[in-house]
Amino acid sequence: MGSAPFTMRSVLAFFLLAIQLVSALKFELPAGHGKNERCVRNFVSRDQLVVVTAIVNGQKGDGQQVNMHIKDAMGNDHGRPKDIVGEVRQAFTSTADTAFDVCLSNQLVGRGANANSFREVELDVEIGADARDWSSIQVQEKLKPVETDLRRIEEMVQDIVTEMEYLRAREQRLRDTNESTNERVKWFAFGTMGMLMGLGAWQVVYLRAYFRSKHLI
Repeated sequence: MGSAPFTMRSVLAFFLLAIQLVSALKFELPAGHGKNERCVRNFVSRDQLVVVTAIVNGQKGDGQQVNMHIKDAMGNDHGRPKDIVGEVRQAFTSTADTAFDVCLSNQLVGRGANANSFREVELDVEIGADARDWSSIQVQEKLKPVETDLRRIEEMVQDIVTEMEYLRAREQRLRDTNESTNERVKWFAFGTMGMLMGLGAWQVVYLRAYFRSKHLI
C-alpha cells in the first residue's frame, strides 16, 4: 500500500514531462538580411494565460540579432523583445478566442557573422494550466506534490473540455451556415429551372405565332 502514492506520482510526473517535451520546439534560425521571420501559430481561448519562453544560444556582438514578435489575429501586439540572448519570457492574457503567432527573426548586423551563421532556438509556449506557476501555488496553498500534480491535470482537462465545447459550437455554426447555403442554392436552382422552362414555352409560342403570320404552318 505504501508504494501506491509513489507509483501514482511517478505516472503523473511522467505524463506532465511528456506534455512539456511535446510543447517545446527546437530549431536553427539562420541569419540573413531583410524580413526572414519564422513563425509558430497557436490557438488560445478567451481570458487564458499564455507564457512564451525562448532560449537562444550565442552572445551579443557576434554579428547576429534575434528578435521576437508576438501578435494575435485581432491585431493585438503582445511583445517585441529585441536582441535576445539566453532566456526571455513574455506573458499575456488573451482578450478573445483567437490565434496568435510567435515570430522570430535573425538579422545580420555588423561584421561579426557571415551568411551561413545561425542561432539555435528553443521555443516553449504554455497556455492555460501549463502557464501557471505551480511551484508558487504549491507553497501558498501548502499542497503536497501529488496534490499539485492532480490540480494541474484537473485544470488541463478543464481547458481541453472548454476547447472541445468551443469547437462543438463552431461546428454547429458551420453546419447551420452550410444548411442555409444549401437551402438557398436549392431554391435558386428551382427558380432558374422555372425561368428556363418559362422562356422555352414563350419561345415555342412566339415561333408558332411568327410562322402562322408568315403562312408557313
